[in-house]
Amino acid sequence: TSYETKLQVLSEGVLPRCTDTGLPVFDLALIGVGDDGHIGSLYPNREEALVDANGPWVLSVAMKDPPSITLSLPVMANARQVVVAACGVSEKYPQGKSDGMRRAVAAEDETPTTFPAVGLRGSATWIMDEAAGSKLGDAYSK
Repeated sequence: TSYETKLQVLSEGVLPRCTDTGLPVFDLALIGVGDDGHIGSLYPNREEALVDANGPWVLSVAMKDPPSITLSLPVMANARQVVVAACGVSEKYPQGKSDGMRRAVAAEDETPTTFPAVGLRGSATWIMDEAAGSKLGDAYSK
């Protein structure tokens, strides 16, 4: 039995569904984001990032060995509360995820295909450390 099937057989008392779309409604989706904009196992320029609300809830992604599974972007975005978190710096990335967060939150030329995190703009609360938010400007700081 697939993970999606296990989710679908849960009663609406356990896993509520959106009355408009039928998508599951999780209480919280806490999502990390990669420098390349991937969320879950939804990577840039891959067909998995294009699945819409009529598609599968859970996707198999064979980019690595072993393959992974991920929730679709519409399922992630449909949670009651969506939180995207980005933090940390490294020798390779001394400014942390600052360019990635600028692209995810503010870049007008990005799409969920080119930078999947963009697909959560309308539904997520974005939490990032100072380094990750450093290229966003004052309009985005609290």
